[in-house]
Amino acid sequence: MLKSIQEQSENRRVVFINGECLPEAEAKISIFDHGVLYGDAVFDTMCAWNGYIFKMERHLDRFFGSLHAVRLEIPYTKAQLGEAVVNTVAKNRLRNAYIKCFVSRGLGSEPLIDPRDCEPNVVIFARPYMHLSKAEEEDSGIRAKIVSVRRVPVQCLDPKIKNNNYLNLILAKWEGIDAGIDDIIMLDIDGYVSEGAGYNIFIVKNKRLFTPPDGVLMGITRETVVELAAARDLQAAQERFTAYDLYTADEAFFSTTAGGIIPIVEVDGRRIGSGRAGPWTKQLRSAYFELLESGRQGTRIPFD
Repeated sequence: MLKSIQEQSENRRVVFINGECLPEAEAKISIFDHGVLYGDAVFDTMCAWNGYIFKMERHLDRFFGSLHAVRLEIPYTKAQLGEAVVNTVAKNRLRNAYIKCFVSRGLGSEPLIDPRDCEPNVVIFARPYMHLSKAEEEDSGIRAKIVSVRRVPVQCLDPKIKNNNYLNLILAKWEGIDAGIDDIIMLDIDGYVSEGAGYNIFIVKNKRLFTPPDGVLMGITRETVVELAAARDLQAAQERFTAYDLYTADEAFFSTTAGGIIPIVEVDGRRIGSGRAGPWTKQLRSAYFELLESGRQGTRIPFD
């Protein structure tokens, strides 16, 4: 019975692909697409909460920045793509949603690396909102490990470009999985703390908030955390910090679209702070979800 209900739900889902909304099972791209063969694609992830898409304009700005940086042009303006995002979520009847926009280089005349004369594929899908962490970890927090795999430096591929080449992060995740750890933390090639596997990291030390300044994804949730901290007289600084600074922090947490703010309570066997979600982490997490719930910085989804 449970499987039957799940199948019915999946059968009702639709995906926007190249101007059409198709049943999920019919939304396909070629196996010879540059995104499949070479990871030649960019994406952006948004969330809807309580019937509003949070900071959609900021996400679209970042998305079009990624497109421009990798020389991908699509036949939609920001306004048109934003309308497609809203319509896709509405058609899937989701008030709380995980939303992804994806553009691949597309199909060329031959399945070779030459990026010229390709027709891009534009895909938008929406799923029920997904949490990075389990409910019981919201207060107890997660254990993390600094892995040996280093984050790709800006000299090779700037993480500001939200691209589909995630093999670097996946290899890092495998190292954490093999170690039996909840999640991983990566360093840059100079040995400074960089980010998690697709999400930003913060530490609190002596009533100050720190997050790495560059070589990381410019996360919209990261941006929101800094804004919420400033409104609460918590001084935020974008500064490099080391593993030592992380080990000796009063608090630490990840920020991500899929889950908001996730407390980190242990790194490499070292307890962080009290070993539970700290007061600033709790306050910022509550403020973040209150902001989502309010719809104040959201775009309304017009359900029929």
